[in-house]
Amino acid sequence: MRQKHRIQRALTEAWLDLPYAKELEVIDDLLTSQPTIGELAAQDLIGGDPETGRPGMTGEEAIRALVLKQANQWSYSELWFQLHDSQTSRAFMGYGISDRVPSRSALAENIKKLRAETLESISRVVLDMAEKAGVEKGRKVRIDTTAVESNIHHPFESDQLWDVVRVLTRSMKQAKELTADELTITFADRTRRAKRRYRGAWNAKTKAKRREQYRDLLKVAREVMGAARRVAILLEDFSPKTAGASAKAARIRGEILRVLALADTLCDTTQRRVINDELVASTEKVISIFEDHTDVIRKDRRETIYGHKICLTGGASSLILDCRVLEGNPADSSLAVDAVRRQEEVYGRLPRQVALDGGFASKINLAEIKGLGVQDVAFSKRRGLEISDMTKSTWVYRRLRDFRAGIEGCISFLKRCFGLDRCSWRSFASFKAYVQASVLSFNLLVLARHLLT
Repeated sequence: MRQKHRIQRALTEAWLDLPYAKELEVIDDLLTSQPTIGELAAQDLIGGDPETGRPGMTGEEAIRALVLKQANQWSYSELWFQLHDSQTSRAFMGYGISDRVPSRSALAENIKKLRAETLESISRVVLDMAEKAGVEKGRKVRIDTTAVESNIHHPFESDQLWDVVRVLTRSMKQAKELTADELTITFADRTRRAKRRYRGAWNAKTKAKRREQYRDLLKVAREVMGAARRVAILLEDFSPKTAGASAKAARIRGEILRVLALADTLCDTTQRRVINDELVASTEKVISIFEDHTDVIRKDRRETIYGHKICLTGGASSLILDCRVLEGNPADSSLAVDAVRRQEEVYGRLPRQVALDGGFASKINLAEIKGLGVQDVAFSKRRGLEISDMTKSTWVYRRLRDFRAGIEGCISFLKRCFGLDRCSWRSFASFKAYVQASVLSFNLLVLARHLLT
């Protein structure tokens, strides 16, 4: 039976007299003082009958393991090693001298089960603790956006066509092996030819030679796609003798159909852009066949990021009060009012003062935010707005403008130390969970440092 939290702590070693250990000790006290955190996490971990089976990791254990992983940017293998080797990490997890550490796969499985919505709810609990401790009241906030990369390579068409060929060929080989006794699956292995054409496109000296390589690469990709469609039809009628084989066949067929849907679009846009020399909008392009949720984020002609834009609201204590993962690349000016309104969900009231980046500035946004009851609204770039319309004095405007710059430091800290520069988890749901996990770990560390001082 899985428990929500440990009923009795095991005999653990003493905390070390080091700054990092002291911070973890404060975070340990915070998590222990709030059983709600373990209960929220346990709802995502429990599957099937909760009264049967092995105990497994508790909800609180999963959250603690997640915080350790994100705060130190460890892989699952490194996390597993540290839980064996580090006295401080074991003390934080509450493991006794003779307690067994969960395996690497168990750590990964339980951490990945935590949903973004659950982690956001836990962050709200942490903010409630910060309010009760007098660290953050939510009366003065700063809002900005940034972009988080997906874990993909640069989306060149040649790379993606090569990905299509090798992934579909791999799936067809798996199907052939699975159905060897009952079906006859035949197809040509075109991976070597596709790889030569993909490399040829990279190394071509002229546009005409590159186009020639692309033509053959498209021909190979379409041939492999045709073979994959025939395999998918055969798998649809396949009736294996065991439930395990049936589930595996369904998984292989689902992967083939998923890739084929993206490959059709990819071949079409490549034909139009490379062969026919047409302009293709970024919204029509396939950015990745692995992370197909990825958006193209263009940042003021400076750089292009392939991932998702996130909107962050920070408080005077440097805690992140709200975080949203957005779809597409909406203009900052379309996010301002909603970001302010969401503070009412967090604190039950709106902030008294709001500082925003210049990209949020517009007369409509100023009027709507003021209409909500916010006293002072400062955009870092005025863009034709009068200071007297935004704040009650020039001194207040300058103070809020300088205060807004602090969110840049928070974003930098999140990216450098909590992995918010690039998400290494797969799927859009996991992307959102990864972002919320980074924010939760950040908030716990910032709150711990406030309480230590």
